[in-house]
Amino acid sequence: MTGHPQTDLGLYKPPQTVRGMTELDRAAFSQTVSVPAIRIPTQVLNKVVKGLKKVALQRPGLKRVVEDHSEDGNTYSSKGEHRLLLLDPNNITYADSFGSEEAEALKAYGVPQEIHKYQLKLTYENLKSEEILRAVLPEGQDVTSGFSRVGHIAHMNLRDHQLPYRKLIGQVIIDKNPGITCVVNKTNTIDSTYRNFQMEVLAGESNMVAKVRENGVLYEFDFSLVYWNPRLSTEHERIVSLLQRGDTVVDVFAGVGPFAIPAARRGCEVLANDLNPESFRWLQHNAKLNKVDRKITSFNMDGRDFIRGPVQERLPALMKGSHKIHVVMNLPALALEFLDAFRGLLGPEPDQSLSCLDDNLPQVHCYGFSKEDDTQRDVVERAEASLKISLQGQCSVHLVRNVAPNKEMMCVSFTLPRGVLYSTHTQNRDISEEPCPKKQKCEDLTD
Repeated sequence: MTGHPQTDLGLYKPPQTVRGMTELDRAAFSQTVSVPAIRIPTQVLNKVVKGLKKVALQRPGLKRVVEDHSEDGNTYSSKGEHRLLLLDPNNITYADSFGSEEAEALKAYGVPQEIHKYQLKLTYENLKSEEILRAVLPEGQDVTSGFSRVGHIAHMNLRDHQLPYRKLIGQVIIDKNPGITCVVNKTNTIDSTYRNFQMEVLAGESNMVAKVRENGVLYEFDFSLVYWNPRLSTEHERIVSLLQRGDTVVDVFAGVGPFAIPAARRGCEVLANDLNPESFRWLQHNAKLNKVDRKITSFNMDGRDFIRGPVQERLPALMKGSHKIHVVMNLPALALEFLDAFRGLLGPEPDQSLSCLDDNLPQVHCYGFSKEDDTQRDVVERAEASLKISLQGQCSVHLVRNVAPNKEMMCVSFTLPRGVLYSTHTQNRDISEEPCPKKQKCEDLTD
């Protein structure tokens, strides 16, 4: 999305008249610049161009090989015996600028190392997003043209100093990125309740229903009403890779299904929940779209109510099975606090002699944001505070991504302790001090 400023700015010096422009005038960006060129006989043109590709001028929509014109505009040879190869002025300024590799290529085909000057007209079409925005915005200001792509939608997070230029920025993004037909800017922080945010359409159509393919799965949803983050693709894939056919996945904050649907496609039974009615609707839609609606039971509930209702009802039977149970809690702003819903979830512990039969304890993958210096320690301590039990030596922590300066998204994974699930256990004790009765027999039964 961003160019190479040191190269681009050396070639393109925009007219001062575009500085401060808020309505895009494409014609105003046209400039004629002098660039170095080398004269090559037509019969060896392709071979020499290949040898000089590292120093050739590369611009969007620009021909590198042009007619050989004299300074007055006349063609040197009516037979077209020569062509000019335009060179990057940051690499080549005079005849001795060529490296040994290029010099050898020229010598091999008898091409003189003589630099010509070519008057090149650069138009808006030949410029990159960053060049245009750097020319327009106040000098010295950040002009990052990066965005998240969600189907045909480009989602930007503009800073305050960029807002007066937001309509122009939106149009530039559409012009320079094929397939983008709508540009939006987030106008508030994500609502932790429904995980959506207010947005303003900067340019293009107002169609918010996006079609996205992630890890081979197709999703459709209204981007203005649900949560979707294209930067979580790798994390979705990581968790799904842990699953085996026949496992059960409990997705507490399922969104439109980026964990639930790939899990169902992998042969898992899925209980998927989301409080946002729009997310719930698109989750069901995507389950049908991917032909896994029979593998997914969906709910539209608060996360705690979901855990203390449908999950509580099904968990005892699932724990007596041999397939693993995975609980995914991807609501990083709040999920660690929701872990308290598991405390005493299954009531008094059953007869100790039967305990090995339900030793198939759920594996939890819980997400959280952290701004602390020691992010791993922070998320583990917060999980322990909710569970009222120690996880020391009993969990793993994975860095998902950097969200902002000094803010990380983390995933803490652990086996849900018996001391949490059953109300008869004494809380606040280390789970390493809590051996499983007849552990060896339990392992024999589950192998």
